[in-house]
Amino acid sequence: MKRILDSEQHNIIGAQIKEARIKTGLSQKELSDKMELLAVYTCRGSISRIENGRRAVTDIEIDAISKVLGVSLDFLFGRE
Repeated sequence: MKRILDSEQHNIIGAQIKEARIKTGLSQKELSDKMELLAVYTCRGSISRIENGRRAVTDIEIDAISKVLGVSLDFLFGRE
């Protein structure tokens, strides 16, 4: 089935991920490595595309990112 998107943005949390990652002092590679410790395999390039809104994020990735960065899901979704 072909995916239908209304815009170029593939996610709504990329900017918040980038903000939290920078605040914690992690590089994209370090974030990727720490997610791998939680058995969530997302390469550095995918992290970059997620942050720029050019890649969708799975619920498993969102959960791992939240844990690694120490932020709530509400923060990631801009509800805080």
